[in-house]
Amino acid sequence: MIDQRVTVYIDYKSPYAYLAVEPTWTLARDYKVALEWLPYTLDIPDFLGSAKVNNQGEVLEEDRSPHQWRKVRYSYMDARRYANLRGLTIRGPQKIWDSSLAGIGLLYAQKHGKCRDYNSNVYERFWRRELDIEDTSVIKSVLGETNVDVTDFDAFAADEGRLLHDKVRTEAEKKGVFGVPTYVLDDEIFWGREHLPLIRLRLSEKGLARPGVDAPIDTTHAWRPLGPGW
Repeated sequence: MIDQRVTVYIDYKSPYAYLAVEPTWTLARDYKVALEWLPYTLDIPDFLGSAKVNNQGEVLEEDRSPHQWRKVRYSYMDARRYANLRGLTIRGPQKIWDSSLAGIGLLYAQKHGKCRDYNSNVYERFWRRELDIEDTSVIKSVLGETNVDVTDFDAFAADEGRLLHDKVRTEAEKKGVFGVPTYVLDDEIFWGREHLPLIRLRLSEKGLARPGVDAPIDTTHAWRPLGPGW
């Protein structure tokens, strides 16, 4: 019986959340835990400003300081370095997307037990610039492609799903969540996929490793005593 839950907050317009998805699934593979995936829709203009570019990367509109531009450009460069190691494509969005509808789709997919397939489909296509995540018919199509019954999706997206999305965000912020990916294990918050080794350590200490499964924990980046660098 699995009674330990790890909550994972993601946003489809975050390249760092994209990079975290597959490594995060190893928690459920190696430990007796259930992963609860929830949307946390970022308000990008609030902390990084906004901009719109054309297919050639030329800026058409912007409300962003030089400092914000440096941060944005570095972030995408950094994300691509890791994406390239894994054969993933990350093309910078041409505008600041409202990803809340895709997040509502996540709630719907999880309700139908198709979270993993939906996540993969949305992330891969969005970051190749092949998916309009603001279009209800597009999200509905993605759900259908992942074998989810979409009969009730329009009504869900317009009412119950929107209310649930907003409630999830409010409750996340009460816990202290401010970015993605964020993990919550018991009452402890971890922001960023770089904390996955520490989460694995916590789960191992709780005796949750699956029997017969090698659950490696690499904490060398933390410079632990007796490890590399000491």
